[in-house]
Amino acid sequence: MDEAALITQAQRGDLDSFNRLVLDYQGLAYNVAYRIMGESAPAEDATQEAFLSAYRGIRRFRGGSFRGWLLRIVTHACYDELRRRKRRPSISLEGFEADSEGGESESNPALASPGDGPETAAERSALARGIQECLERLPAEFRAVAVLADVQELEYQEVAAAIGRPVGTVKSRLARARARLRDCLQGLGELLPASYRLEGETIG
Repeated sequence: MDEAALITQAQRGDLDSFNRLVLDYQGLAYNVAYRIMGESAPAEDATQEAFLSAYRGIRRFRGGSFRGWLLRIVTHACYDELRRRKRRPSISLEGFEADSEGGESESNPALASPGDGPETAAERSALARGIQECLERLPAEFRAVAVLADVQELEYQEVAAAIGRPVGTVKSRLARARARLRDCLQGLGELLPASYRLEGETIG
């Protein structure tokens, strides 16, 4: 059954069809939440809340990019959690570093490869920590577009759908986010592997 058929069946109340959509998108949803939140547990909570919200609201989906629609729910769940966390201690990299031990991060599969040697794996881990640290310094609205466009490599239209803003706003925020990320990554200096210093605009 293709995605459109699964969505139609889910809108009719078929839980099995919705669960198949969850299986298709849970990795992407979690990775986006993880990059925005910076820690595993809050990302898991945001992802779970997003899928619950999607199930409750799937009848309101009227076509277009289902991925963009779902990621909008994920992004809003992250925003809600970040607002709650303003009254708590700041986000740490503890969860990220724990996931990165051993050279391959389960939550960041794009940053690790089974064929990596120890040196390459260490460089990827250092880069991943640097990127995450710089992402966490961004305002939430800039962080979201950077994650969606440059980490997940979504098209502008899908990013716009995910954040509920026009494409022009996406481009403006992304340009500002990239500039801040570039300055931040360059500022880390010796913390990054030499091969990754002074890279171009994208971070994905």
